[in-house]
Amino acid sequence: MHPEDFLFQAFIYLSAAVLSVPIAQRLGLGSVLGYLIAGVAIGPNVLKLVGSNTGDVMHFAEFGVVMMLFIVGLELRPALLWNLRKPIIGLGGLQVLVTTSAIAGIAILFGLKWQTAVAVGMILALSSTAIVLQSLNEKGLMSTEGGQSSFSVLLFQDVAVIPMLALLPLLAVGFPSAGPVESGADADGLVGWRQALLVVGAVVGIVVVGRFVMRPVFRFIAETHLRDIFTATALLLVIGIALLMQFAGLSPALGTFLAGVVLAESEYRHELESNIEPFKGLLLGLFFISVGASIDFGLIFSQPLVIAGIVIGLVALKFGLLLALARLFRLARNDGFLFAFALAQGGEFGFVLLSFGMQSQVLTSEIANPLVAVVALSMAITPLLLILHERVIAPRLKHPEIEREPDEIQPSDNPVVIAGFGRFGMTVGRLLIANGVQPTVLDHDVRQIESLRRFGFKVFYGDASRPDLLEAAGCGNAKLLIVAIDDTDKAIEIVEAAQKHFPNIRILARAFDRRHAYEFFDHGVDEVFRETQGTAIEMGETALSALGYRAYRAHRSARAFKHHDERTLRDLAAVSDDEQTYILESQQRAEDIQRLLQVDQTENYTEVDHAWEAPPVN
Repeated sequence: MHPEDFLFQAFIYLSAAVLSVPIAQRLGLGSVLGYLIAGVAIGPNVLKLVGSNTGDVMHFAEFGVVMMLFIVGLELRPALLWNLRKPIIGLGGLQVLVTTSAIAGIAILFGLKWQTAVAVGMILALSSTAIVLQSLNEKGLMSTEGGQSSFSVLLFQDVAVIPMLALLPLLAVGFPSAGPVESGADADGLVGWRQALLVVGAVVGIVVVGRFVMRPVFRFIAETHLRDIFTATALLLVIGIALLMQFAGLSPALGTFLAGVVLAESEYRHELESNIEPFKGLLLGLFFISVGASIDFGLIFSQPLVIAGIVIGLVALKFGLLLALARLFRLARNDGFLFAFALAQGGEFGFVLLSFGMQSQVLTSEIANPLVAVVALSMAITPLLLILHERVIAPRLKHPEIEREPDEIQPSDNPVVIAGFGRFGMTVGRLLIANGVQPTVLDHDVRQIESLRRFGFKVFYGDASRPDLLEAAGCGNAKLLIVAIDDTDKAIEIVEAAQKHFPNIRILARAFDRRHAYEFFDHGVDEVFRETQGTAIEMGETALSALGYRAYRAHRSARAFKHHDERTLRDLAAVSDDEQTYILESQQRAEDIQRLLQVDQTENYTEVDHAWEAPPVN
């Protein structure tokens, strides 16, 4: 490839990404599908902007997967692995075993030799770590039970590729279709055994080097305090391992994954991750584009029914098996369907194993080439499957909140009613109880109520926006109603109901931000408390003290700032709908508080204020 060609291809790939991915994101399709569509569009079958050199770009783009797995390995600390041991070994192991067996059995029924059938089963049992993790992270689903189960299975699959690479040459031993063995191999197939030993030796070498050699190297580099050299060293490590694995005939991604796991406990883990992350993101996007561009539509159009049948059959079979495993491991219905939709495709390691299978002569090109198209197509439709789950399946699987009658509240003379007893309301309630004031507490979260009751709190279930429930809670005689619910719209409804039916009760309301506070002001609530303001000002006061300000001076500045900020909040409420005026007024108020604090520090600060703190220790 000439330099001019390389620059042109780089321009094409980057242009495709810049144009397609934001549009796909705006349409709710996700960045992965945007990359894949861009690859198909610029590929040799549509716009033909990239042609025969797609394979070269794919080799370069695969470093995105290499770096992603290195970072995944860095996150796998022993404590995390131990916590995930059941889903990794149990769920992941069963998924690979059951899927391999099922696909191999079907392949044998279609007339393949058992060795080829097992190889095909192992290859198609894998799923796409790159596409699944990227898609789940974008949709914020990684923290769900379905997302964590998917991650665990993908992790097991990535590790399982190592024994698969060792097993493929052994399947070729004595295999009639394997062709002539290399010179120097005897009748017992020593070439297969050598290949297997080579895999094991490479893995052991990476573990030993990563454990005992790289830490001193990173320590030496870190002592130079040159960030660019540390970045170069991190890239050198990744590329060096990739070259070593290629030389051994293995997957570069597997080698860097193992290196990441070995370095997970290193004190340089976070520095390595931050240095690799930018390269990973760019190259991973390039990998997705390359997958789309490399789909062989000529082969697909020459055997459309066969390819389509295998893709549909593969996705349906894996989906059914994954759903069964989800039920076996007692995942919730929605998480089970997410788990099944996420992992129903083939994976990028399938390309590696298919190529290795042909090199080992356990697979012929007539079998491998259609499977390459099947894996690529199944990867391409994965974002669509996740969109199907998100927009069609998940809404139907969500269990509506169990409707139940409000708890019967015993009449009491409690002077305070608290609506909402989460992190904010609980703090207020505990302070009141500690001072001998017993509040009546209402909440609408059944699980939260059950948890609080175990700790001895008296909390009643019910919708505090209902006037009859407020009446039962004692709002007719109570002095205060504290609105601390975490639903902004529901909080306004509670305020409206209380003002209409209990006009004499005093309302204290929790606001999430300034905009929410303005809504309360519009409804006549004068005493509004922004939930993060107090803590933020307290932190600012501590920061001033840490910078050398005397304690009373820091406290006085924080108190003056809070007073000015509260007054500013109320004054700006009148112009909150006029953005330009609001911005100008906000800037003017910021200058005012800075000037006022400077005057206060020079005119009102005295030596008497030193009594607030002990003298500094010399």
